[in-house]
Amino acid sequence: MPAFDELPHDEQLRCLAELATSALAHYGIAASDPVLINLSENATYKVDDAGSGRRWAMRVHRDGYHSRAAIASELAWLQALRNDGVVVTPVPVAGTDGELIQSVAHPAMRRPRHVVLFEWESGEEPSEKDHLTDKFRILGEVTARMHRHSLGWTRPPGFERLTWDFDTSLGTTPHWGSWRDGMGLDADKTALFAETVGLIGRRLERFGKAPGRFGLIHCDMRLANLLVDGDAVKVLDFDDSGFSWHLYDAATAVSFFEHEPQVPELMAAWVEGYRRVLDLPAEDEAEIPTFVMLRRMLLVAWIGSHSETDLAQSMGVSYTATTVPLCEGYLSRFG
Repeated sequence: MPAFDELPHDEQLRCLAELATSALAHYGIAASDPVLINLSENATYKVDDAGSGRRWAMRVHRDGYHSRAAIASELAWLQALRNDGVVVTPVPVAGTDGELIQSVAHPAMRRPRHVVLFEWESGEEPSEKDHLTDKFRILGEVTARMHRHSLGWTRPPGFERLTWDFDTSLGTTPHWGSWRDGMGLDADKTALFAETVGLIGRRLERFGKAPGRFGLIHCDMRLANLLVDGDAVKVLDFDDSGFSWHLYDAATAVSFFEHEPQVPELMAAWVEGYRRVLDLPAEDEAEIPTFVMLRRMLLVAWIGSHSETDLAQSMGVSYTATTVPLCEGYLSRFG
């Protein structure tokens, strides 16, 4: 049988679905076949048990992205956030062996994949088409509570998460590939983007990584990773959580629609909510556009390196094109 990486995309999806189905036995679940609901860094499935009416979310991890220790560290923080009453986060489910992380093999895959099962969380995902000002105030407040928790939380031994700084985002060792591989780049766009990336790097170096500015954060607080359930905002998908600037969480909240005209209003609402919990100096607030540009350029890179995903294909060249006026505006303001 050909190796997984050599298979066509449809065959890869079939293998992942087979692995997800076989993983059910690790949890003693007799349910219908898992249904793929998202393919990004990982494959996420909805699992329904028609007999009991129970539902779970199953995450099949990408090979080589996170170690078992890193996944355990993610689960430790999200459980601490929930147990300490900071925010509602997913509840991981132990397998029949008592372990939260299962290793599941497939004949086409060179190594077993890490699998984690979560209780299903109720709620609705907010949309950028909604009137979001009030939700962004709540989001800013929730984010600040998470930052306050991470500043005071004693991490367990062996805690391991990725660092998202300039070098690992847009520099020499990027986690998501090079922004130069973005879709639809030509010579003019490449030159403009390079100038923008250079300015981002200089400003971030000057901004620094003081403990009040840089630490353990969610790193992907976009609308797709939030659920609104009545008055509660639930935070999902800590897969990218790691060490970065606190204000990077603000930028991730407007992921994929950074160019829309309502973004400055939403950022102002986010700051207002954040300041209900933690101080945010004016000089820090003034740097938010740099973090928005950092995230935007990082997503240009992500789309280029994840062209097989539905999200990348739906954004693609148009996302690169609408990045141009953002770069021009950023350079005009800060260059």
